[in-house]
Amino acid sequence: MALKTLITPEEYLRTSFEGLDREYVDSEIVERNGGEQPHSRTQARLVEIVYELRKAKPVYALPELRLKLSETRYRIPDVSIFVGQEPAENVPSNPPLIVVEIVSREDRYTKIVEKLDEYHAWGVPHIWLVDPWQRKLSNYGPEGLTAVSVLDVPELGLTVSPPDLFD
Repeated sequence: MALKTLITPEEYLRTSFEGLDREYVDSEIVERNGGEQPHSRTQARLVEIVYELRKAKPVYALPELRLKLSETRYRIPDVSIFVGQEPAENVPSNPPLIVVEIVSREDRYTKIVEKLDEYHAWGVPHIWLVDPWQRKLSNYGPEGLTAVSVLDVPELGLTVSPPDLFD
């Protein structure tokens, strides 16, 4: 069994990683999946959709942004969407309006749901799971993960459907 190296949050925040950025969970560095074309294209489409909405409303889509959920947890959603103004902190400690996780082929269901549950407990109002491989959309809330035909945020007048994301 390999030994795990434990580090402090300060060490984590000072560390840069080759390739994808890593998350920090209970003193351990956690690798993330991603980087394949369907994942990246879906992420880009979401950012484009929010950028168009930004012409009418103060909304900001920030991909791959470290978020401080607690003193011992830093997560990096595929897209974080803030409303009102961009976060002033380099690593925001207040929840965005929307967090989006995009499924990668290597992702494990239990790990994804664990992360979505953390976002919910932190107070993120809208938690989306987008699967570009199966072209499916889901919301996460108190009842767990629910498949939906569209992702919507009534307070922004935002509706995202599969054709918006998947070519």
